[in-house]
Amino acid sequence: MPTTPAPAERSAVRTLLRLWPYVRPVRARLFAAAAVAVVASCTGLVIPLVLKWLVDGPVADRDPAGIRLGALYLLLLGFAEAVLFGIRRWLVARPLSHVEAEMRAALYRRLQRLPVAFHDRWASGQLLSRATTDLMLLRMFLAFPLTFLLVNGVTILVGLVVMLMQDWMLGLVILGPAVPVMWTCAVFERRYAQVARRAQDQVGDLTTVVEESVLGIRVVKGFGRHRSQARAFRELAGRLRGTELRKARLLATIWGVIVTLPEVAIGAALVLGAVRVADGELSAGTLVAFLSTALALRWPVDSIGFLLAMSQEAATATERYFEVMDEVPEEEREPDGERAVGDAEDGGGGVAVARAGFAEKDGVRAGAEGGAGAGGGEGRPGSYGARGGRRSASAGGLRFEGVRFRYPDAPPGSPPLLDRIDLHIRPGESMALVGTTGSGKTTLTALVPRLYEVTAGRITLNGVDITAMSREELRSRVAVAFEEPTLFSASVGENVLMGASDAAGKTELDRALAVARADFAHALPQGTDTRVGEQGLSLSGGQRQRLALARAVVGRPEFLVLDDPLSALDVHTEAAVEAALRQVLVDTTALIVAHRPSTVLLADRVALLSGGRITAVGTHQELLRDNAEYARLMSGQEEDSR
Repeated sequence: MPTTPAPAERSAVRTLLRLWPYVRPVRARLFAAAAVAVVASCTGLVIPLVLKWLVDGPVADRDPAGIRLGALYLLLLGFAEAVLFGIRRWLVARPLSHVEAEMRAALYRRLQRLPVAFHDRWASGQLLSRATTDLMLLRMFLAFPLTFLLVNGVTILVGLVVMLMQDWMLGLVILGPAVPVMWTCAVFERRYAQVARRAQDQVGDLTTVVEESVLGIRVVKGFGRHRSQARAFRELAGRLRGTELRKARLLATIWGVIVTLPEVAIGAALVLGAVRVADGELSAGTLVAFLSTALALRWPVDSIGFLLAMSQEAATATERYFEVMDEVPEEEREPDGERAVGDAEDGGGGVAVARAGFAEKDGVRAGAEGGAGAGGGEGRPGSYGARGGRRSASAGGLRFEGVRFRYPDAPPGSPPLLDRIDLHIRPGESMALVGTTGSGKTTLTALVPRLYEVTAGRITLNGVDITAMSREELRSRVAVAFEEPTLFSASVGENVLMGASDAAGKTELDRALAVARADFAHALPQGTDTRVGEQGLSLSGGQRQRLALARAVVGRPEFLVLDDPLSALDVHTEAAVEAALRQVLVDTTALIVAHRPSTVLLADRVALLSGGRITAVGTHQELLRDNAEYARLMSGQEEDSR
């Protein structure tokens, strides 16, 4: 995701108020902590009053007993202040760690529920920084600045009242810097918000570079690109350093103003007070108490700068957090509504979902217009306006009816990648999908489990529009194996059983491994309990692909979508897997993206995708005989469509 500055008119207070639902469960302890901190801070302001009594009384009267008593009072007040601040810390530590954990869990849950199109747009480093650095900033804000902005404000107000009551003339001298300090804070807050946003976005960019370099370490080392990668990292780190220095300069400026002006005022008050004491207009005890109160307010005043800075960083972190949380999850989206908007925008093409993550495989983002309709009379456009629509006479199996898909970032007026796809895979039938690079094969398979929403038309399973089902139900009926297998940092068994219900056990696991010819898993050090490591990179490409295939078949799905599942296998292993896979395909309805004749022969029929449309449907032998384009693809005269 691109780095973006904070909105110029953003209200930090309004932004931070969005944290209230998370803070509400622990509000009692937070309010108690704030109250304790206010009492502790005001306890410190009693000390100057004791000093006044001590100087004007026992010290002036040379009363040793009174002096000892005054010293005891000061000691007890200091001890009470320390204990109260310790209680405040105890009150906030546990509940705020809970708030941070709840927010992190909520963010993770939202990321799991967001559509694939969202993850295509966002860099993973930006998401990681929101789940780590930003939430840490929010916890620090709730633990310290939130409380002390209130506490210090109350302390300053009470301290000023005490000083004015002691001597209004000296109090006015102390109040002199108030206006320039407040103006400086207002300017600082606005500028610091923009720089803080830039810095946090740059942290996300830097995290992305580190993550990609670690995951792609084999490529980096294999091509000797470690120096160029290091230069790219240094460049981003240099930008972040410059932004952090900009933050430091702003903070130094406000600190310079906030520290200097009050110190000058205290110095002026000292001189004026000393003159008045010499003239007999003011008692020495009053001057000592006044100056002690003023010095006690130095910390609350001096802290304004970094408290405002931390508050702005927290507001930015909150903004970044809710940028993700405000995204609409899959189950809350209404595809029919989207299509209605799209029909108005591009003349029936509909509004497309975000560019598929598979688009790089598919090549160009908009396929060429044209091509014949579905061959063999397969699939006839029906009525697609209402969800569910009307059923055709032979509605069973998997059917694409007038399906159109177009990328939203394609140039206006450009043709869709998939245009009026009409295809019917009968119950229990296997259909191979063949086409050149960029024809949209992988994108078409991604539409079946609703990883992406169709722009127009509909897809049905046994006559039921997939948009009429919940995604949970749909994905329990449709299993998918992608060409690029993704494995998690878990055991072999956990990776495979991810494709089955929670009740699945060793019997289902062993069967799926046998079908995928992944028996190598039993020979691993801990068998199927062996952890495969991040992205499964401890395994070969063929081993990862076989485990992904096992994951697809372990749940005995009613519908199976395979995106060239055997591309990384050697000839002998491929033949063994195909033999076992044929037994599975007997009991399921399957759509198989194929690039090699051996994979095509797994299917009962073949569909040729060309120019964004299904241009021919038939058996492998029929298409070899009657379709020149298909014959060229199978003979390898054109570039492999992977």
